[in-house]
Amino acid sequence: MSGDICEVCGLPADICTCSALAKETQVVEISAVKRRFGKLMTVIQGIDHKSVDIKGLAKQLKTKLACGGTVKGTTIELQGDQRLAAKKILILAGFAEDGIEIKNKK
Repeated sequence: MSGDICEVCGLPADICTCSALAKETQVVEISAVKRRFGKLMTVIQGIDHKSVDIKGLAKQLKTKLACGGTVKGTTIELQGDQRLAAKKILILAGFAEDGIEIKNKK
């Protein structure tokens, strides 16, 4: 046993499910925004940066989608129109499907 105890639920870190519960209750918005020179960017907002490693999630999205991107504050920006593919990856990462909303901004 590692001896680490979760500060939120008080369970040992090995069996703690706080991060999984936090992912399921979040409302995430995915939208496409037109930026400089007419390029599209996919913007993912609404992820709680306190309970989810937002930089790690951005790295996972960029790797699986083979695109560039960045983290600005609490939003993830990906190059190109990656809305549908990003939703699939977020669902596989543990976010609830009905908590992910795709907006049609352009």
